[in-house]
Amino acid sequence: MAGDVLTPGQVRIHAAGATQEEAMREAADILQAAGAVTGAYYDAMQQREQTVSTYMGNELAIPHGTNETKDAILDSALSFVRYDGGIDWGGDPVTFVVGIAGKGDEHLEILSQIAILFSDDDEVATLKAAATPEELFALLSTVNGS
Repeated sequence: MAGDVLTPGQVRIHAAGATQEEAMREAADILQAAGAVTGAYYDAMQQREQTVSTYMGNELAIPHGTNETKDAILDSALSFVRYDGGIDWGGDPVTFVVGIAGKGDEHLEILSQIAILFSDDDEVATLKAAATPEELFALLSTVNGS
């Protein structure tokens, strides 16, 4: 995969919870700050969510845009935010919100890496136990292909 899709600055931990909208907005803002998407991407995320929930199980949601909004994506990147207070994601409990922007089909590879990570309960417990964003980032280095 070209370059690192995740940098330490794109990983955050919040002690509090958030609404689904706030979490999606933050994911979009992080991706935008990373130069991966335009301001239109948040709307694209909302469109996708109205069609199909991006809740993946194991307290994970991965908001991302629809295929029709590819022009809002400039580069591949991830945002990774842990909300210790939790989020009600359309009726499902979410702790981790991973925003994904994929140029071309790159997001499919990124998605599969995250799905593998979150399919392991021990891995999820480790991610929940990480005390700092830096520690969390180190645990996530697998998604950068290293």
